Amino acid sequence: MAYVVAVAKTRTNYSCSSCGHSVPKWVGRCPDCGDWGTMEESLAAAPATRRTGTTVARPHAPARPIDQVSAKQAEAKPTGISEFDRVLGGGLIPGGVGLIAGEPGVGKSTLLLDVAHRYVAAGHGRALVATGEESAAQVRLRADRIGALHPDLMLAAETDLAAVLGHIDDIKPGLLILDSVQTVTTADVDGVPGGVTQVRAVASGLIGVAKERGISCILVGHVTKDGHIAGPRVLEHLVDTVVHFEGDRHSTLRLLRGVKNRFGPADEVGCFDMTEDGIVSLTDPGGLFLAESSEEPVPGTCVTVTMEGRRALLVEVQALVGGSAKEGTIPRRTVSGLDSARLSMALAVLDRRTKIRCLDREVYAATVGGMRVVEPAADLAISLAVASSVSQAAVSADIVAVGEVGLTGAVRRVAGVPRRLSEAARLGFRRALVPIGCADQAPKNMTVTEVGSVSEALRVASQHWASRG
Repeated sequence: MAYVVAVAKTRTNYSCSSCGHSVPKWVGRCPDCGDWGTMEESLAAAPATRRTGTTVARPHAPARPIDQVSAKQAEAKPTGISEFDRVLGGGLIPGGVGLIAGEPGVGKSTLLLDVAHRYVAAGHGRALVATGEESAAQVRLRADRIGALHPDLMLAAETDLAAVLGHIDDIKPGLLILDSVQTVTTADVDGVPGGVTQVRAVASGLIGVAKERGISCILVGHVTKDGHIAGPRVLEHLVDTVVHFEGDRHSTLRLLRGVKNRFGPADEVGCFDMTEDGIVSLTDPGGLFLAESSEEPVPGTCVTVTMEGRRALLVEVQALVGGSAKEGTIPRRTVSGLDSARLSMALAVLDRRTKIRCLDREVYAATVGGMRVVEPAADLAISLAVASSVSQAAVSADIVAVGEVGLTGAVRRVAGVPRRLSEAARLGFRRALVPIGCADQAPKNMTVTEVGSVSEALRVASQHWASRG
């Protein structure tokens, strides 16, 4: 028997507009995400009754032994975009819900329109693109530009969740793309479009429909000025896949980076090239971040191998050491694509542990092709590039350097050295400088030299330097 007990009436809470965390009193800083000035007043209606007993409900389907559950319903359907399928773990999963976020103008809508077109062209069923940010005519213009016209690709410009669900009932699509979740509202809950309450309700409604009907669903999400996904953090917990679409407005390179994936590895990275005809997959971006070869090596350059997820990419690091700064002024340090803190530490180690004097000189360092490298494995290449620029002696063009440099000058081990060296050997590099203990699984066609310190790495590299000027 269930007893009914009266409870309190509606009360006032304060919810964070960034993460959705709720507190009973107003505070200046959210206790959960740490953002300032994001607490907004909201009405939280407590339940009218509370039952002391537990009501038993009949299950929708009886429980079955796990070995009798068919896994065919969770098989991925490839879209034909190799880099997109790579990040998602093979393709789109029926009933799977993904969230893609990125800066405005990076190409999210263009990529997903191409995904929907490839999906229907492969014969997987109909696809519905529901846009709340653009009109249907605007999306049609983009489809004409990238060649994404197909009779089974359906388009609807809606900002009401009920209308979107109505289109799903009429069309019965196999793929649903909502662009974006922050622009769609539902009348079932209060709140402004894009608010925490609305985003949570819209996402929950679409996820429930997708799971029930086996629809592959992709939600487009906005990002804040800090690069985080806007809206409640619970949104990332509800979906199956979270990916970030990254890119620089001054470069055509785009990276699709997996953050969460229930159907595959969560650290995969896909490479794309933004062209006038759309976004093209880069299945082999090996030489994209290397400068064009010249007749003679240029002082101030060194090649390293960085890991983007499970993919090894060769990146050329360039350094230019200028004249000494004027007395009483701070030398200029300018970086592009590198971590400024790691450059400063590399300069300090070179000045203290070797004969390279550069602390009082202006230093400029950059990567080629717009690639951003922040992992410690590039420390050795940065040090060699700076030393090469100071001495005006070029590092041989067939050498790669991989290793973390400590403050003592020691070269430390990094993860994934065999995979890095295999990729370098595939692209024609024949010599490598690596930390001690990393040459056991080196490719047969590559000469690998283990170095224990920066000074030792400089001695080895100097044997292959060609003086210029």
